[in-house]
Amino acid sequence: MKPSFISLDWGTSSLRAVLVSEEGAIIEARSAAGGVMSVKDRQFPASLNAICSDWIETFGCPIVASGMIGSRQGWREAPYLDCPATPATAARALTTLQISDRVDMHIIPGLRCGSKTTMYDVMRGEETQIWGADVEPDSVCVLPGTHSKWAFVDEQSRITRFATYMTGELYGLLTKHGILGRLMEFGVGDKGAFARGATLGLNNPAQATHAIFAARTAGLMGEVPATGLPDYLSGILIGVEVASALAAEKLSTERPLYVIGDDDLCCRYEAVLEMASLRSVRAPDGATIQGHVCVAREAGILVSESA
Repeated sequence: MKPSFISLDWGTSSLRAVLVSEEGAIIEARSAAGGVMSVKDRQFPASLNAICSDWIETFGCPIVASGMIGSRQGWREAPYLDCPATPATAARALTTLQISDRVDMHIIPGLRCGSKTTMYDVMRGEETQIWGADVEPDSVCVLPGTHSKWAFVDEQSRITRFATYMTGELYGLLTKHGILGRLMEFGVGDKGAFARGATLGLNNPAQATHAIFAARTAGLMGEVPATGLPDYLSGILIGVEVASALAAEKLSTERPLYVIGDDDLCCRYEAVLEMASLRSVRAPDGATIQGHVCVAREAGILVSESA
């Protein structure tokens, strides 16, 4: 297979590089703990070369990147694209920088929705996952993560709007820097504690901070063992998120939601969605790469010799 472009999923904590063929298939994939936040003194070229300098030198093919690499903390800021958005509109708004005499990097813009009178919301990277997941028109996508996204795709397969929930970041802050983590013992999964926490969160979204405090009192009262408290808190937070989204968006229980992302987190969300009587469908692996393929085709970057 002949290489066509290098796909970069460059997020906050990790960097994934994939050599993509002219047919849009994976030739080779690599990953490294070289996320944007770990790059010192903005030495982004060194991080890129560390993972794929041989591809750049050997093939000289263009690079398509998405994620936090296009943020203000990244290599170069790629201005947000307003919703509704498609791969075609993103392809017309790429931010391009020269890597070498032969190679350009094209950064896919993040998306923006909302307004000054309501509330702005933004995403970087999740849009390519949605485009690559091949979801049906008129769908809702749930993307678990540090900042979970609930995105809405209309009848024309455009991302029309989305909402962000800081569930993952809250979990990290509460367990590592708050008093809740003092009673916790990590490393032992407890599905029962997770389900109990999810039930509490689902039933109390309007009293979220009160429900979260139960992750301390349940330990103090001996209701949940120390080894179960991390999963108990995880359940509470995801339960609050799902209940809040269900109330805010009046989600239909008739059509499934597409769940896109890391396997462990997706399993947790699928369990809570089922508890809330919501059906879900897991998106296939490799959604980010396929999203890059969609944008690259629209931009004329991915062009096979037979075309």
